[in-house]
Amino acid sequence: MIKTLTCTTPGQFDYGQKEMPVLTANHSILKIKRIGICGTDLHAFEGTQPYFVYPRILGHELAGELVAADNAPGFTIGESVTFIPYFNCGTCIACRSGKPNCCTRIQVCGVHIDGGMAEYLSVPSSSLIHGEGLSMEALALVEPLAIGAHGVRRAAVSPGEFVLVIGAGPIGLGIMEFARIAGGKVIAMDINEGRLQFCKDKLKVSHTINPTTADVMSVLQEITNGDMPTVVIDATGSQKAINNGFQYMAHGARYVLVGLQKGEISVSHPEFHKREATLMSSRNATREDFEHVIKNMKNGEVDPVTYITHRVKFEAVKEEFNSWLDPRNGVIKAMVELG
Repeated sequence: MIKTLTCTTPGQFDYGQKEMPVLTANHSILKIKRIGICGTDLHAFEGTQPYFVYPRILGHELAGELVAADNAPGFTIGESVTFIPYFNCGTCIACRSGKPNCCTRIQVCGVHIDGGMAEYLSVPSSSLIHGEGLSMEALALVEPLAIGAHGVRRAAVSPGEFVLVIGAGPIGLGIMEFARIAGGKVIAMDINEGRLQFCKDKLKVSHTINPTTADVMSVLQEITNGDMPTVVIDATGSQKAINNGFQYMAHGARYVLVGLQKGEISVSHPEFHKREATLMSSRNATREDFEHVIKNMKNGEVDPVTYITHRVKFEAVKEEFNSWLDPRNGVIKAMVELG
C-alpha cells in the first residue's frame, strides 16, 4: 500500500492509502519526489476549477525517480524524470493535427484522473521527459513553465514588441520569462504589490502596473509611446481581468488567454473589430515546450528555484494548504517534498 492525499470535497483533504501501481504495457512507474502546487490545485480546493469532479488526488507538477518501465527506450531505471501530464488519445482531430495538448478526450493528471499526491504513480511511457541533470525541484517546475512557454509561442512574440502579461502568479511569471527570452519588452500587471516587486527584483521586468492604484490606459500609452501592447496575455483566470484586457490591445494585436475561468467573455465587437485583433486560447503545452523550458533552465536563462517561496513535507500538506490561498502569506510557488 502507498500513502495518498485526496481532495475529497472543496475545502477538504484526507490522507489515505491505495494499492501500489502495477506495471502495465507501455507505462512506467515513478517514485514521486517533488510536487509543485499550482493554480489548478488551489482552484480545485476552492471548488472553482472547470472540468473537475471529486474526490480527486491532485498533483501534476511532478518530479520523481523512474522505478519501472515498459516500452521506454532511452530511459534508465533509477534516473530522475518528469513527464507531460496531459494524456492524449492519439487519434482525434487535435492529435492528428499535432495538437495533443488539446486532445478531445484529454485526461490531465490530477484533474480528470488521479494525480501525483501519492508515493508512486503510473504514467504512459510516451509522456516521460529526461531529467537532464536538473534537480528534482527544477524538474517539478518544468510543467508550469511549459504552460507559459506555450502561451508565448501561441502569441508568436517578436523581438522588440511590448507584451502585457496580466497576472503575476507562477504561470504569469513563466510567461514573462519566455516573452523576455523571445525578445519581448514585458509589462507586468497585478493587483498584488508583492508580486510586482518580485517581477522587478527577480525577473528584471522594467514595467509594472497595479490596476487598483494606476490609470492603466494612461500608463500603457506612456510606456508604449501611444501604441499600446501588440501582445496581451492573461494569466489570471479572472473574468473581470480577462474582459478588461481587450481594451489594452494595440491595433493589430494578439490576445492570448492562458488563464481559465467558468464564465463568459464579454467584448465590444466594434472595438475588437476595428483593431483587426486576434483572440486565442492557450491550453496545456507540448513536448516542444517542455524541451524549450529544459534547454533554458540548463543554459541559465531561467532559474526555476527562484519561484519557490514555501516548502513543506507531504505529511504537512493537509494542514498548510488552506494558508496558501491567502495572498498575505506571499505564496508564489509551494513545493511538496516526498522521500
